[in-house]
Amino acid sequence: MTTRLRILRLVERAHTSLVRRDDANDTPALIPDLARGLTRRDALALGASALAAALLAACDSQGPDGSARLLRFAERKNEGVERWLLRHTRMDHARAGATTAGNRFPSYFISDSVPVWDTAARGPWRLEVSGLVARPLLLTLDDLRRLPATRQRVNHYCVEGWTAVAEWWGVRVAELARVAGARPEARYVDFQSFDEGFHESWDIESATHPQTLVAYARDGHYLPPAYGAPARVHSPVKLGYKNTKYLTKVVFLPERNGGYWSDQGYEWYGGT
Repeated sequence: MTTRLRILRLVERAHTSLVRRDDANDTPALIPDLARGLTRRDALALGASALAAALLAACDSQGPDGSARLLRFAERKNEGVERWLLRHTRMDHARAGATTAGNRFPSYFISDSVPVWDTAARGPWRLEVSGLVARPLLLTLDDLRRLPATRQRVNHYCVEGWTAVAEWWGVRVAELARVAGARPEARYVDFQSFDEGFHESWDIESATHPQTLVAYARDGHYLPPAYGAPARVHSPVKLGYKNTKYLTKVVFLPERNGGYWSDQGYEWYGGT
Protein backbone atom coordinates (compact mmCIF):
# COMPACT_ATOMS: atom_id res chain seq x y z
CA MET A 1 0.00 0.00 0.00
CA THR A 2 1.33 3.48 -0.81
CA THR A 3 2.30 6.02 1.82
CA ARG A 4 -0.43 8.44 0.72
CA LEU A 5 -3.08 5.76 1.12
CA ARG A 6 -1.89 4.86 4.63
CA ILE A 7 -2.20 8.51 5.65
CA LEU A 8 -5.59 9.05 4.04
CA ARG A 9 -7.04 5.84 5.46
CA LEU A 10 -6.05 6.82 9.01
CA VAL A 11 -7.48 10.32 8.63
CA GLU A 12 -10.63 9.08 6.92
CA ARG A 13 -11.24 6.36 9.51
CA ALA A 14 -11.50 9.04 12.20
CA HIS A 15 -13.39 11.45 9.95
CA THR A 16 -16.15 8.97 9.22
CA SER A 17 -16.17 6.97 12.43
CA LEU A 18 -19.90 7.43 12.97
CA VAL A 19 -21.07 7.35 9.33
CA ARG A 20 -21.04 3.67 8.35
CA ARG A 21 -23.02 2.38 5.40
CA ASP A 22 -20.96 2.60 2.23
CA ASP A 23 -19.12 -0.42 0.87
CA ALA A 24 -20.29 -2.59 3.78
CA ASN A 25 -22.65 -5.16 2.28
CA ASP A 26 -20.16 -7.86 1.31
CA THR A 27 -17.03 -9.52 2.62
CA PRO A 28 -13.94 -7.83 1.18
CA ALA A 29 -11.41 -9.78 -0.82
CA LEU A 30 -8.24 -8.30 0.70
CA ILE A 31 -7.54 -6.68 4.07
CA PRO A 32 -4.51 -4.35 4.05
CA ASP A 33 -2.37 -3.56 7.08
CA LEU A 34 -2.98 0.12 7.81
CA ALA A 35 -0.93 0.61 10.92
CA ARG A 36 2.60 -0.40 9.96
CA GLY A 37 5.33 1.39 8.05
CA LEU A 38 4.53 5.06 8.64
CA THR A 39 7.72 7.08 8.30
CA ARG A 40 8.52 10.38 10.00
CA ARG A 41 7.52 12.14 6.78
CA ASP A 42 4.18 10.30 6.86
CA ALA A 43 3.62 11.37 10.44
CA LEU A 44 4.30 15.02 9.59
CA ALA A 45 1.76 14.91 6.77
CA LEU A 46 -0.75 13.19 9.01
CA GLY A 47 -0.22 15.83 11.68
CA ALA A 48 -1.84 18.44 9.45
CA SER A 49 -5.06 16.41 9.68
CA ALA A 50 -4.98 15.09 13.22
CA LEU A 51 -6.90 17.89 14.90
CA ALA A 52 -9.84 17.74 12.50
CA ALA A 53 -9.95 13.98 12.66
CA ALA A 54 -10.01 13.96 16.45
CA LEU A 55 -12.76 16.57 16.61
CA LEU A 56 -14.88 14.75 14.07
CA ALA A 57 -14.45 11.43 15.83
CA ALA A 58 -15.34 12.97 19.18
CA CYS A 59 -18.82 14.07 18.12
CA ASP A 60 -21.08 13.37 15.16
CA SER A 61 -19.90 13.46 11.56
CA GLN A 62 -20.16 17.26 11.51
CA GLY A 63 -18.04 17.75 14.64
CA PRO A 64 -18.83 19.38 18.03
CA ASP A 65 -20.96 22.52 18.33
CA GLY A 66 -19.15 25.72 17.48
CA SER A 67 -16.26 24.06 15.66
CA ALA A 68 -17.55 24.39 12.08
CA ARG A 69 -15.09 27.11 11.08
CA LEU A 70 -12.11 25.22 12.48
CA LEU A 71 -13.27 22.01 10.83
CA ARG A 72 -13.67 23.70 7.45
CA PHE A 73 -10.17 25.14 7.78
CA ALA A 74 -8.73 21.74 8.73
CA GLU A 75 -10.53 20.01 5.87
CA ARG A 76 -9.08 22.50 3.39
CA LYS A 77 -5.63 21.70 4.78
CA ASN A 78 -6.39 17.97 4.51
CA GLU A 79 -7.35 18.41 0.87
CA GLY A 80 -4.12 20.26 0.16
CA VAL A 81 -2.13 17.37 1.64
CA GLU A 82 -4.15 14.84 -0.37
CA ARG A 83 -3.72 16.71 -3.64
CA TRP A 84 0.03 16.90 -3.02
CA LEU A 85 0.23 13.19 -2.25
CA LEU A 86 -1.87 12.13 -5.25
CA ARG A 87 -0.32 14.53 -7.79
CA HIS A 88 -2.52 12.96 -10.46
CA THR A 89 0.45 11.42 -12.24
CA ARG A 90 0.71 8.06 -10.48
CA MET A 91 -0.94 4.91 -11.75
CA ASP A 92 -2.50 2.18 -9.62
CA HIS A 93 -1.77 -1.48 -10.37
CA ALA A 94 -3.04 -4.52 -8.50
CA ARG A 95 -0.08 -6.42 -7.12
CA ALA A 96 1.06 -9.51 -8.99
CA GLY A 97 -0.75 -12.58 -7.70
CA ALA A 98 -3.55 -10.62 -6.01
CA THR A 99 -6.82 -12.55 -6.10
CA THR A 100 -9.66 -11.00 -8.09
CA ALA A 101 -12.63 -10.41 -5.80
CA GLY A 102 -15.20 -11.83 -8.23
CA ASN A 103 -18.63 -12.18 -6.62
CA ARG A 104 -17.17 -11.01 -3.31
CA PHE A 105 -16.74 -7.54 -4.76
CA PRO A 106 -19.09 -5.28 -2.78
CA SER A 107 -22.63 -4.73 -4.00
CA TYR A 108 -24.04 -1.59 -2.41
CA PHE A 109 -26.69 0.99 -3.24
CA ILE A 110 -28.91 3.59 -1.59
CA SER A 111 -32.32 2.30 -2.71
CA ASP A 112 -34.19 -0.29 -0.64
CA SER A 113 -33.62 -2.88 -3.38
CA VAL A 114 -31.17 -3.30 -6.26
CA PRO A 115 -31.76 -0.43 -8.71
CA VAL A 116 -32.71 -1.63 -12.19
CA TRP A 117 -33.22 0.66 -15.17
CA ASP A 118 -36.87 0.33 -16.22
CA THR A 119 -36.92 0.73 -20.00
CA ALA A 120 -40.72 0.58 -20.14
CA ALA A 121 -41.05 3.52 -17.76
CA ARG A 122 -37.95 5.54 -18.64
CA GLY A 123 -37.13 4.57 -22.21
CA PRO A 124 -33.70 3.31 -23.31
CA TRP A 125 -30.84 4.13 -20.94
CA ARG A 126 -28.59 6.96 -22.06
CA LEU A 127 -25.66 8.78 -20.50
CA GLU A 128 -25.91 12.57 -20.58
CA VAL A 129 -22.66 14.54 -20.75
CA SER A 130 -23.46 18.20 -20.19
CA GLY A 131 -22.64 21.40 -18.30
CA LEU A 132 -19.60 23.41 -19.35
CA VAL A 133 -19.07 21.59 -22.66
CA ALA A 134 -19.14 22.74 -26.26
CA ARG A 135 -20.95 19.63 -27.53
CA PRO A 136 -23.40 18.03 -25.06
CA LEU A 137 -23.71 14.28 -25.55
CA LEU A 138 -26.48 11.73 -25.09
CA LEU A 139 -24.88 8.29 -25.36
CA THR A 140 -26.45 4.84 -25.49
CA LEU A 141 -24.53 1.86 -24.17
CA ASP A 142 -23.64 0.98 -27.77
CA ASP A 143 -22.32 4.52 -28.25
CA LEU A 144 -20.11 4.10 -25.18
CA ARG A 145 -18.77 0.79 -26.48
CA ARG A 146 -17.84 2.43 -29.79
CA LEU A 147 -15.60 4.96 -28.05
CA PRO A 148 -11.94 4.06 -27.34
CA ALA A 149 -11.97 1.47 -24.57
CA THR A 150 -9.63 1.06 -21.61
CA ARG A 151 -9.11 -2.21 -19.75
CA GLN A 152 -7.40 -2.14 -16.35
CA ARG A 153 -6.85 -4.43 -13.39
CA VAL A 154 -6.76 -2.15 -10.37
CA ASN A 155 -7.56 -1.86 -6.68
CA HIS A 156 -10.83 -0.64 -5.21
CA TYR A 157 -10.18 1.19 -1.94
CA CYS A 158 -12.86 1.40 0.74
CA VAL A 159 -12.91 4.03 3.46
CA GLU A 160 -13.38 1.24 6.01
CA GLY A 161 -9.89 -0.07 5.37
CA TRP A 162 -10.15 -2.96 2.90
CA THR A 163 -9.09 -3.34 -0.71
CA ALA A 164 -10.58 -5.48 -3.50
CA VAL A 165 -9.21 -6.20 -6.97
CA ALA A 166 -11.19 -6.30 -10.23
CA GLU A 167 -10.60 -5.85 -13.95
CA TRP A 168 -12.65 -3.08 -15.53
CA TRP A 169 -13.59 -2.19 -19.11
CA GLY A 170 -14.85 1.25 -19.97
CA VAL A 171 -14.31 4.71 -21.42
CA ARG A 172 -12.04 7.23 -19.77
CA VAL A 173 -13.86 10.28 -18.46
CA ALA A 174 -11.02 12.22 -20.09
CA GLU A 175 -12.20 10.83 -23.45
CA LEU A 176 -15.77 11.98 -22.76
CA ALA A 177 -14.38 15.42 -21.85
CA ARG A 178 -12.49 15.51 -25.15
CA VAL A 179 -15.43 14.41 -27.29
CA ALA A 180 -17.83 16.79 -25.55
CA GLY A 181 -15.34 19.66 -25.62
CA ALA A 182 -15.11 20.43 -21.91
CA ARG A 183 -14.38 24.10 -21.39
CA PRO A 184 -11.32 25.39 -19.49
CA GLU A 185 -13.51 26.82 -16.73
CA ALA A 186 -14.86 23.35 -15.92
CA ARG A 187 -12.97 22.61 -12.69
CA TYR A 188 -15.32 19.97 -11.25
CA VAL A 189 -17.41 17.07 -12.49
CA ASP A 190 -20.64 15.82 -10.93
CA PHE A 191 -21.50 12.14 -11.44
CA GLN A 192 -25.24 11.55 -11.07
CA SER A 193 -27.17 8.32 -10.63
CA PHE A 194 -30.69 6.88 -10.90
CA ASP A 195 -30.11 5.21 -7.50
CA GLU A 196 -32.37 7.51 -5.43
CA GLY A 197 -30.66 10.59 -6.84
CA PHE A 198 -27.18 9.61 -5.60
CA HIS A 199 -24.39 11.88 -6.85
CA GLU A 200 -20.82 12.83 -5.99
CA SER A 201 -18.76 15.68 -7.42
CA TRP A 202 -15.03 15.38 -8.14
CA ASP A 203 -12.17 17.73 -8.92
CA ILE A 204 -11.43 17.80 -12.64
CA GLU A 205 -7.89 16.44 -12.16
CA SER A 206 -9.17 13.24 -10.54
CA ALA A 207 -12.08 12.91 -12.97
CA THR A 208 -9.76 13.07 -15.98
CA HIS A 209 -7.05 10.87 -14.49
CA PRO A 210 -6.18 8.12 -17.02
CA GLN A 211 -7.58 5.46 -14.68
CA THR A 212 -10.97 7.10 -14.09
CA LEU A 213 -13.51 5.24 -16.21
CA VAL A 214 -17.16 5.16 -17.03
CA ALA A 215 -17.13 1.38 -16.73
CA TYR A 216 -19.63 -0.93 -18.39
CA ALA A 217 -17.96 -4.31 -17.76
CA ARG A 218 -16.10 -6.04 -14.93
CA ASP A 219 -14.03 -9.22 -15.06
CA GLY A 220 -15.04 -9.96 -18.65
CA HIS A 221 -18.82 -9.48 -18.30
CA TYR A 222 -21.15 -6.55 -18.74
CA LEU A 223 -22.16 -5.11 -15.39
CA PRO A 224 -25.18 -6.77 -13.75
CA PRO A 225 -27.63 -4.60 -11.79
CA ALA A 226 -26.00 -5.35 -8.43
CA TYR A 227 -22.73 -3.80 -9.61
CA GLY A 228 -24.06 -0.61 -11.15
CA ALA A 229 -25.48 -1.49 -14.59
CA PRO A 230 -25.69 -0.20 -17.21
CA ALA A 231 -22.60 1.91 -16.36
CA ARG A 232 -20.80 3.31 -13.34
CA VAL A 233 -17.78 5.37 -12.41
CA HIS A 234 -14.73 3.46 -11.25
CA SER A 235 -11.31 4.80 -10.37
CA PRO A 236 -8.57 3.75 -7.97
CA VAL A 237 -7.75 7.42 -7.29
CA LYS A 238 -10.88 7.89 -5.15
CA LEU A 239 -12.28 5.99 -2.18
CA GLY A 240 -15.25 3.74 -2.92
CA TYR A 241 -17.97 6.10 -1.76
CA LYS A 242 -16.98 8.59 -4.49
CA ASN A 243 -17.45 6.01 -7.28
CA THR A 244 -21.01 6.63 -8.47
CA LYS A 245 -22.93 3.58 -9.68
CA TYR A 246 -26.06 3.46 -11.90
CA LEU A 247 -24.69 6.45 -13.77
CA THR A 248 -26.97 8.73 -15.80
CA LYS A 249 -25.20 12.11 -15.99
CA VAL A 250 -21.66 13.48 -16.17
CA VAL A 251 -21.92 17.23 -15.61
CA PHE A 252 -18.93 19.58 -15.95
CA LEU A 253 -19.16 22.44 -13.45
CA PRO A 254 -17.29 25.62 -12.41
CA GLU A 255 -17.76 24.83 -8.68
CA ARG A 256 -18.07 21.70 -6.57
CA ASN A 257 -21.58 20.80 -5.46
CA GLY A 258 -21.12 18.23 -2.72
CA GLY A 259 -22.48 14.73 -2.88
CA TYR A 260 -24.59 12.09 -1.14
CA TRP A 261 -21.90 11.01 1.32
CA SER A 262 -19.89 14.22 1.51
CA ASP A 263 -23.07 16.09 2.48
CA GLN A 264 -23.39 13.69 5.44
CA GLY A 265 -19.91 14.34 6.82
CA TYR A 266 -17.63 12.23 4.64
CA GLU A 267 -14.64 14.11 3.32
CA TRP A 268 -15.45 15.68 -0.05
CA TYR A 269 -12.09 15.02 -1.76
CA GLY A 270 -11.87 11.32 -0.82
CA GLY A 271 -8.58 10.63 -2.61
CA THR A 272 -6.41 7.54 -2.24
